[in-house]
Amino acid sequence: MFATIAAHPAAAAVALRQRHSVRPRHPLRAPFGTAAPRQRMATGSLSLTSALASKTLEGVPAVPPKLSFPILVNSCTGKMGKAVAEAAVSAGLQLVPVSFSAVEVLDGKVDICDREIQIYDPSKSEQILPSIIKDYPDLIVVDYTVPDAVNANAELYCKMGLPFVMGTTGGDRQLLKKTVQDSNTYAVISPQMGKQVVAFLAAMEIMSEQFPGAFSGYKLEVMESHQATKLDISGTAKAVISCFQKLGVQFDLDEVKQVRDPQEQVALVGVPEEHLSGHAFHMYHLTSPDGTVSFEFQHNVCGRSIYAEGTVDAAIFLYTKIKSGANKKLYDMIDVLREGNMR
Repeated sequence: MFATIAAHPAAAAVALRQRHSVRPRHPLRAPFGTAAPRQRMATGSLSLTSALASKTLEGVPAVPPKLSFPILVNSCTGKMGKAVAEAAVSAGLQLVPVSFSAVEVLDGKVDICDREIQIYDPSKSEQILPSIIKDYPDLIVVDYTVPDAVNANAELYCKMGLPFVMGTTGGDRQLLKKTVQDSNTYAVISPQMGKQVVAFLAAMEIMSEQFPGAFSGYKLEVMESHQATKLDISGTAKAVISCFQKLGVQFDLDEVKQVRDPQEQVALVGVPEEHLSGHAFHMYHLTSPDGTVSFEFQHNVCGRSIYAEGTVDAAIFLYTKIKSGANKKLYDMIDVLREGNMR
């Protein structure tokens, strides 16, 4: 029995064509490092709608009014930051022509949507940000930097009272949340900004809360593939694994199979070659103790647009919370989804 969630139909089709045969007592029979043809078993559908029904607003959400406010994307030199900056301009937001990055660029500038963005070294951020805050009231910062910079950046934003959306994974997440709470700064923090993937995560959270121990004794295997530049285990994978642990599965993070080799990604995982530089393919395979029942959850994303659009929605959400004077200051993407006002 399979329940498969795929965020990219074309990629999912490729993966399905390559899926190995699942036999009792031998899940994932083809080694992770080798390609093998896989036959599709009879599938069982999994409905996210019913799982989320009690957590969302009734009826169709209204389209939010057109908003415009200044947004600083840190850093615009990275592919994810660039994608967010482009999405922000497309949404009608005011892209601040400043960003911070340790990556050297020609003339210290990058062009995004016919806008010239001045790039400064992160060491100058505390010196430069006060004037940016003065020139751009209602400023919101979006952070897509590197894992090692997460906590230091958050401390700086909070010190200056800058509301921010943290899309960068890694760092000390407990310390990150504590920093925000202690400073009383508005922030959206999430390891996953793709709205549809977050909906899947929400369903997993609900299932783990309502049916703890439901998968006790089951064996879990996890494989995740990302572009070679992503060094850490996906924050999304960690969140899903945490849900499975609440459902009774014994699993350690060091058991995650991280695929970063491009040849493996094409031959084994089914990543289209044109998306080797930007993708997120995750597969979670569960097998019953006697090997007679299998479940497989899968979500495949090619490109970065799903994350960029979700990040812009998070920034708009945060702006509306600030303007309404909301008492709650720390949010995640599930809060953004529950609000219902997404473009």
